[in-house]
Amino acid sequence: MKIKSQKDFLSGLMFLVVGGVFAWGATSYSLGTGARMGPGYFPMMLGVLLILLGAIIMLGGLIVETPDGDKVGKIAWKPLSYILGANLVFGILLGGLPKFGIPSFGLIAAIFALVIIASKAGDEFSWKSVLILAAVLSLGSYLAFIALLKLQMPVWPAFLVG
Repeated sequence: MKIKSQKDFLSGLMFLVVGGVFAWGATSYSLGTGARMGPGYFPMMLGVLLILLGAIIMLGGLIVETPDGDKVGKIAWKPLSYILGANLVFGILLGGLPKFGIPSFGLIAAIFALVIIASKAGDEFSWKSVLILAAVLSLGSYLAFIALLKLQMPVWPAFLVG
């Protein structure tokens, strides 16, 4: 069978693989039941839904005809590296690296770093809009995770709080 849309086929394949990994990873946890869900229930259901969605999208890539075959372009390395780097920096700043003597910088600093680095992935960059977005996301995250859910995580850098 001929692939009629490379983009649809490959994106469906990506969903299928990610869903398979989620479902496979969930098998090491207790699933429970629909009424009394275990820790593996949500990742398993998410994995199954991603597998189904991926299969449907892949099938569409094989059936739906596009004029030029909807070819996949080259990989955008700059945005990809900024987005992955932003998430890596977020994780390091939020949790710190005690083995290497890097303390936690807290939720607020981690979110500001995440937004600033990730915003460099786009074509346009405005300090004003980036800082406003970081402030709004920091406030929303603080309210959701610290105030409402009462999660125990550092909000500010350890050296500022004492």
